[in-house]
Amino acid sequence: MSQEKFGKTGINPNRKLRKVVGASVYILFLLSTCVGIVGLAILIFDVLDKGIPWLNWQFITDYPSRKPEEAGLFSALMGTIWLMFMTALFTVPIGVSAAIYLEEYAPKNLLTRIIEINVSNLAGVPSIVYGLLGMSIFVYQFGSDEMFLDRVLIAGALTLSLLVLPIVILASRESIRAVPDSYRQGAYAMGADKWQVIKGVVLPSAFPGILTGTILAMSRAIGEAAPVIAITALVYITYIPKHPFERFTVLPIQIFNWVARPQDDFRSLAAAGIIVLLVMLLTMNAIAVVLRNKYQSRSEE
Repeated sequence: MSQEKFGKTGINPNRKLRKVVGASVYILFLLSTCVGIVGLAILIFDVLDKGIPWLNWQFITDYPSRKPEEAGLFSALMGTIWLMFMTALFTVPIGVSAAIYLEEYAPKNLLTRIIEINVSNLAGVPSIVYGLLGMSIFVYQFGSDEMFLDRVLIAGALTLSLLVLPIVILASRESIRAVPDSYRQGAYAMGADKWQVIKGVVLPSAFPGILTGTILAMSRAIGEAAPVIAITALVYITYIPKHPFERFTVLPIQIFNWVARPQDDFRSLAAAGIIVLLVMLLTMNAIAVVLRNKYQSRSEE
């Protein structure tokens, strides 16, 4: 009777066959994972092999040059730092505020549902689409003689803000949603109003997740080349931007420029630039993990 029931639901009662199928699927998934890991290891080894001999202090502190032995990435490095700071300045307040509204204030109706679906869909839009959107709005529309924007830092920061804003909103919403409702009810029982509950109870508890999501979103923005190329074009910059309305370049663009050069030495320079970019990304990810663990342990106390 039970075997007939299992047969109708699609579960094979043959235990040996299930073990064989389970082991086969496990091996298939393991091999699929190993393919990605081995491919990544080969790429990293190739980059380290070509880039480490060129990685020195002169490479970090010098400006780009037409001679490989004199070339550096200081202008691209400082442009990346500038761009990340301004992107965070635009993204974090808007993203966290939108998450608070959607989780704590927005009514559960059709309009809110449409907004949530669109935010989720925007997180998966290819980055080049945001680059073309930013070029159309911030460069061409606001870059006329009557406006103040052009192919400058603030235009790139606004474009990258559009790119990572859905990620920050989703990460912040998940962190706010993870706060137990009993915390809110306890604060209400003590006479706090809604904003006091959010400011004093919800945000401190959700802060580790919000911070982690924000740093990871900034990490993605650092490695994006397509939207920044659409904004800045492939320019040869040998100075550091002094304010948000100057031209700029970033590490992915500088690496792309070196790879496009015919000399082999420039490809080695590109490998060294990739190492610097990877160090920045890994550092930001490590900071996200450390801060998350630190504030989670503090909130649990």
